[in-house]
Amino acid sequence: MSNTKQILAMLKSRTEGDDEQFYSIALQIAASEARKGHRTTAEELRAAVDDARATISRGASVAIPFSQPRGELEALIDLHEPKLKLKDVILHNEVISQLKDLIRQQTKREWLREHGKTPNRCILSLGPPGSGKTMMAEALAGELHLPLFVIRLESLITRFMGETASKLRLVFEETLKRRGVYLFDEFDAIGSKRSATNDVAEMRRVLNSFLQLMEQPNATDSILVGATNHSELLDRALLRRFDLVLEFKMPSDAQIKALVKIYIRPLKHPKLDWKSITKAAQGLSQSEIARASEDAVKTAILDERKTITTNDVLRRLNDRSKMRAVFSISER
Repeated sequence: MSNTKQILAMLKSRTEGDDEQFYSIALQIAASEARKGHRTTAEELRAAVDDARATISRGASVAIPFSQPRGELEALIDLHEPKLKLKDVILHNEVISQLKDLIRQQTKREWLREHGKTPNRCILSLGPPGSGKTMMAEALAGELHLPLFVIRLESLITRFMGETASKLRLVFEETLKRRGVYLFDEFDAIGSKRSATNDVAEMRRVLNSFLQLMEQPNATDSILVGATNHSELLDRALLRRFDLVLEFKMPSDAQIKALVKIYIRPLKHPKLDWKSITKAAQGLSQSEIARASEDAVKTAILDERKTITTNDVLRRLNDRSKMRAVFSISER
């Protein structure tokens, strides 16, 4: 039988509306039963949790909101309720395969723990701006029915000695208390090479703190996602600390077509010239193609049309290419 502390913890999590914590404790009890040789009971408990989660994922009439971090954490972490799933994100097959493996490990994490193993949970995302790194983090949270917490680096990093490392420790303590997906965007601000000429002792201490905190045991198996556009700036010590290093590339022709089809819904699009569209989209990121497609839809709506044409899409893609060219000139 489960002990009194576990029962009290389950009741408390239920009162607070923390379903994930409730299920986590139930799975801990299942693991305990399995260790005692009560395999049938353990399997029944796991099956009951899976059924309950599946019922919620099919959609209740009223969504249960995730709770926003409070106190000092309120300035450090932004809560995002995920609206995407993996099917909503256009990624290369290798990245999708790696994410599906991580999702499987996370979904069966208690089973792994019964065998003395822990699921992968640390991801490093590398790639150009707009290539889908942030969308991936949201989709991952959506697949696992977890909140997405975005770390506000402008609040985390300060000029006062020791304060950044202290705030970082607060964030990691939250990952131990509240299971979720924690996104460190522009991760190079923390993970830059310790030997960089523009580095200072304080930021070296921050990176060392991050590396140490990453390796601490985490009972909630919260997922850490570091995302950066500048992989060349990262300290090499980070690579062996992350379970997955995902490389995000510019979309292929097939992915461009899939992206445009997603974002021109619900308008009809008979006989689009996909060869011209994919050619015009070369060099543009996922987010730029998505925005161009949405702008084409807005034009059709304002023209009171129910269909979208090749010229609608080409015009907006060309606009985005011109914007990119202007930024490239200004950076020289």
